[in-house]
Amino acid sequence: MSNRDKIKVLYIDDEQNNLNGFKATFRFDYSIFIAANIIQAYEHLKAHPDISVILSDQRMPDMTGAKFFEEMRDLYPGPVRMLITGYADIESVIDAVNKGHIFRYIKKPWTDTDIRSAIEEGNKFYLTNAMLVTKNIELQSAYDELGKFAYSVTHDLRGPLLSVIGALDLAKTMDNLDELREIFGMMDSAVKKLDEFIKSTHEYYNLKRGKLQFEELDLKEIVNDIAALFRIAGMMNNIRFTSSVVQQEPFVCDAMTLKIILNNLFSNAFKFQRKAAIDKFVDLKIEVKNGKATIIVIDNGIGIHDSHINNIFTMFYRATSEESGSGFGLYNVKDALSKLNGTIEVQSVLNEGTTFKVIIPVKGNGTY
Repeated sequence: MSNRDKIKVLYIDDEQNNLNGFKATFRFDYSIFIAANIIQAYEHLKAHPDISVILSDQRMPDMTGAKFFEEMRDLYPGPVRMLITGYADIESVIDAVNKGHIFRYIKKPWTDTDIRSAIEEGNKFYLTNAMLVTKNIELQSAYDELGKFAYSVTHDLRGPLLSVIGALDLAKTMDNLDELREIFGMMDSAVKKLDEFIKSTHEYYNLKRGKLQFEELDLKEIVNDIAALFRIAGMMNNIRFTSSVVQQEPFVCDAMTLKIILNNLFSNAFKFQRKAAIDKFVDLKIEVKNGKATIIVIDNGIGIHDSHINNIFTMFYRATSEESGSGFGLYNVKDALSKLNGTIEVQSVLNEGTTFKVIIPVKGNGTY
């Protein structure tokens, strides 16, 4: 077993002989750190936050073991605390249990078997607690997302539906064809908003639950498939679209996840254009080189204000009210990249445009 895999134990005692003997006895079984005083103990805890078990002698000159555990509990709540004491210190043991939340106490004189048993049990308790903390964080995150999702469903699904219902009610009373066309345009816009929200929600759950299937990809082929859809939107809205793919070596990745990333980046670039601009454009550049794919999407659209840059990858966050959106798109991009160990950078100037730079490392073949 390597030192990295060994249980990390901190032993505190003001008797140097005790420290040396403890380390000599258990150094092959555990990763041992020794401290002759409280200051040294804190130095070890700061340098090694993954210490799982702490054993301290009760009778220390600068601070009792019970008092040390009480003090350190707020700073380092994770490690399991054990007090070494004699029968005469039973009051100290009670005090340590009540204030320092010790896992157990070990009476003097202890045996090697006592210490090993205590460390193994303490480490199991430490791992269980660490797992519970992680699960609680995940549960809180899921709860927060559920709350946001419930709000978004009410806002992004019910809002467009009410618009369609209202437009239908108006249409029933109209005979003028031009007015009807205007009403139908409003309904069309509302239905497209619903479709975008449903599509983004579907992408979100695919990313959360789906397994990745890595395969060698032809990026030119993937870009051509996706770009065909956006070129139509570009023609309708006078947006010049150019793309360049330079693939100098094989690129292995999950195709569906990559398509989600490109789709959302394209969607934003085409959607958030300045309506009055004359030479509107979206430019895509992809290069596969040195074991990674670099994807750059550039537009000269409305841009993003500095105050919004740090929030644009947050679920349901909208940086502008100029265009409707689900608030899922860039969140899905970030989530997809986390699965691929990729990164994303954004540079933007308000009313001048935005550049997204994505880097995705090449993966090995197989299902993960």
